[in-house]
Amino acid sequence: MNKPFPGNMAANTPASGFSADALTIDAAAETARIVAAIRTQVLRDLRRRGAVIGLSGGIDSSVTAALCVRALGAERVLALFMPEQDSDTDSLRLGRLMADAIGVRSVTEDVEPTLTAAGCYARRDAFIRKVVPEYGPGWACKVAIANVLATSGYNITSLVVQSPDGQQRTVRLPIDVYLGIVAATNMKQRTRKQIEYYHADCLNYAVAGTPNRLEYDQGFFVKNGDGAADFKPIAHLYKTQVYQLAEFLGVPEEIRARPPTTDTWSLAQTQEEFYFSLPYDRMDVCLYALDHGVDAAQAAPAAGLTVEQIERVWRDIAAKRRATRYLHQPPLLVEPIGMGQATDPGTG
Repeated sequence: MNKPFPGNMAANTPASGFSADALTIDAAAETARIVAAIRTQVLRDLRRRGAVIGLSGGIDSSVTAALCVRALGAERVLALFMPEQDSDTDSLRLGRLMADAIGVRSVTEDVEPTLTAAGCYARRDAFIRKVVPEYGPGWACKVAIANVLATSGYNITSLVVQSPDGQQRTVRLPIDVYLGIVAATNMKQRTRKQIEYYHADCLNYAVAGTPNRLEYDQGFFVKNGDGAADFKPIAHLYKTQVYQLAEFLGVPEEIRARPPTTDTWSLAQTQEEFYFSLPYDRMDVCLYALDHGVDAAQAAPAAGLTVEQIERVWRDIAAKRRATRYLHQPPLLVEPIGMGQATDPGTG
């Protein structure tokens, strides 16, 4: 099995009584449990014939697709590829690699024309020009946050731009510019979800969501965009556990070896640059320890951090939970109405 925690982080800390091994699961048993849940949820609870999934070439969507195939059969799973002008070409190639590996039908929907017509790129660039007036054709960008271990206060958000001649610079973002840039880029996720539901409605299929536990807990999704789905089969799994399932399910090695990315910006960007500020393996240990009441003195060596650093990460986790609570909420009503009060039809 792949080592769940690559790099310099201590994977075993017997002296403390807590280690990263706590995140190890029985992949075969967990697969069987999820497959049974998908069958019940899609066929009985949702009364749908199959599942639609957006395949991004990443680990989460690949594992979700493989689980759906085991649960429903390849003939009842439709994979969608939805590239746009800022997409990494590897995303489409690896998505097709996964679709071929599990034998599902696929459809490619280029969402760039829709995004252009809706003003996604023009709106984003207009906000960028508030801090970089010369930004225009031939330029590239991404948004990044400061590493949580390097700062003791709020995470500082910056814009990284690259000129046509390859020169990069970083500019601190005022809150209004940050919100405007993110609002425009969120149109990408919402447009893709619209396409997913179009195909799902045509086939009487359910839409599969792909967030892992870290993303779901920390609000790393767009409300009514990638946060919208009919079922979310891996939302209870830490990212490292998703990798364990990926190996068991036979997800191609090239996909398993690919670093997690946002694939949203024209400049290459990791998830830790944009949101988590730490690699997923350390974030998983920090989140698991916090969720299970592990003492900071025990959790810190398992995550390869000092006690002060892990307490800083925990504060950041708590802050993100508060800030993104809105993303998990269904539409608010003046009073409960029928069965609608019992479920969350939006972000689940």
